[in-house]
Amino acid sequence: MIIDNVKSLVLTEKTTRLIEKYDSYTFDVDPRLTKPQIRQFFEAVFKVKVLSVNTHRPPRQKRRLGSSQGYKTQYKRAIVTIPKNQKLNIFEDSFTVIN
Repeated sequence: MIIDNVKSLVLTEKTTRLIEKYDSYTFDVDPRLTKPQIRQFFEAVFKVKVLSVNTHRPPRQKRRLGSSQGYKTQYKRAIVTIPKNQKLNIFEDSFTVIN
């Protein structure tokens, strides 16, 4: 299922600026997904119109454990831009205010 291929939302200072200024959300996705598949997923699940999908693969990072050396798993990062009048319902459901 394609929902298993979208790994996580990336929240850093830079990505929060992209959300506030351009309504661009950043996700880590499976490297095998294509831009049309990513667009189709977000339009179907979140019911928004996707203006653009930009993807890139960050360089692999080396990891060492004792005398053995390896690499972290490869992933693809997708930046999904939606119109200004629409929002993704990611943050509303995850936080609750307790008084």
